[in-house]
Amino acid sequence: MRNLTLLTDLYQLTMMNGYFKENVHDDIVVFDMFFRKNPSNGGYTIVCGIEQLVEYINNLKFEDDDISYLKSLNMFDDTFLEFLREFKFTGDIYAVEEGTVMFPNEPVIRVKSPLYQAQLIETTLLNIVNFQSLIATKASRVCFAAGSDPVLEFGLRRAQGPDAGIYGARAAVIGGCSGTANVLAGKMFNIPVIGTHAHSWVQKFDSELEAFKAYANTYPNKTLLLVDTYDVLNSGMPNAIKVFKQLKDKGFKPLGVRIDSGDMEYLSKEIRSMLDEAGFYDASIVASNDLDEYKILELKSSGAKINSWGVGTKLITSSDCPALGGVYKLCAVEENNKLIPKIKISEDPEKITNPGFKNVVRIYNKYNKAEADLIILEDEVIDESKELTIFHPIYTWKKKTFKNFTAKRLLKPLFINGKCVYEKQDIMKIRQFVKDELDTLWPQYRRITSPEEYKVDLSEKLWTLKNNMINEMRKK
Repeated sequence: MRNLTLLTDLYQLTMMNGYFKENVHDDIVVFDMFFRKNPSNGGYTIVCGIEQLVEYINNLKFEDDDISYLKSLNMFDDTFLEFLREFKFTGDIYAVEEGTVMFPNEPVIRVKSPLYQAQLIETTLLNIVNFQSLIATKASRVCFAAGSDPVLEFGLRRAQGPDAGIYGARAAVIGGCSGTANVLAGKMFNIPVIGTHAHSWVQKFDSELEAFKAYANTYPNKTLLLVDTYDVLNSGMPNAIKVFKQLKDKGFKPLGVRIDSGDMEYLSKEIRSMLDEAGFYDASIVASNDLDEYKILELKSSGAKINSWGVGTKLITSSDCPALGGVYKLCAVEENNKLIPKIKISEDPEKITNPGFKNVVRIYNKYNKAEADLIILEDEVIDESKELTIFHPIYTWKKKTFKNFTAKRLLKPLFINGKCVYEKQDIMKIRQFVKDELDTLWPQYRRITSPEEYKVDLSEKLWTLKNNMINEMRKK
């Protein structure tokens, strides 16, 4: 893992310098990371990137060349720079489990540490978690649209840089993709890699048939042919079927064909007829070419005969929503060994923060369906043996009472007193966890368009604290 200590905004360091000069740098504070809106106008967000966040914290250290660079900026005195040489994260970080489905305004990560440490990590924490959560969520939407069909991540060449390609592939698989074309991501994260050949392979040979034969000779057990280099129905498919018959005579079973252009609905139906007529009923039809969840839904609803989907540009860039707006806000400071809540007031009600040292509780019914989330203060206890009534944080007359429910606290420790307590997870296990998480949601929350809004309420204690603080601030 690279040392990303200087992967931060300059103002984090200038604030740290100011805290140091004012001798408040060691004050204990609490920050929450949360987001205000789900990507793509969707109904949920999948949290991803927790493992990379842990690696980042574990590798925090100002190297000699970092100190030399900062000194060259002529903004920091030697005393502060020497202080940075000894930097080590000593606080607590709690976060939801990687792959957890979350909703707007809920604490996803909670940092409690000396002020200068919490300030430094803000930018990189957001960079890691915002991007991977965005792509995992986009992948989940694409996979939902595809139903039981496999979705393959093809985005590396269109990703915004190597890191986006690598960690985007990781996030896409966590979000539900069956594999990636990215070989380095496959090596780094032990995830399935997939791929066949490009149009250039076909163009290199004197004929399309010769190209197909050569590929089948090289990979007789994994023959999947790209049939749209010249003419899908008059050239590509007839030549593919000739090669498939030769493979069958040799005892091999062809995988199928891929189309990367043209009218996908029409072509797939014609291809299916040609394959079935030739006796290749199990041969797959793979589609690629600027697909996303909307296009896949359209094709499936029109009866396209496509078995799997290669999704690249619009997945790896989340083209309809290029960023998750995760933020990192101060919510408490320690004074005399007691945490004092802090709140950010705004003319925009959506930007008023929830104060205090908090956690999130998810409420499940007896069928293990998620019914609502409740943001609580950490010291609150939810008694599952009693009825629980929650209310909308703005329209307080909207209430719901739960009986026979279970409640699960979502924030779990990553670091305690600077010691890492996180256990690394297998990517495919995280992928299964995401599937299990999504299965707890009712279908209306997972709709691609116009999903129902999932209930996220504040406990009565937190709601009262927040409104009292707002009223007090308005008096000043």
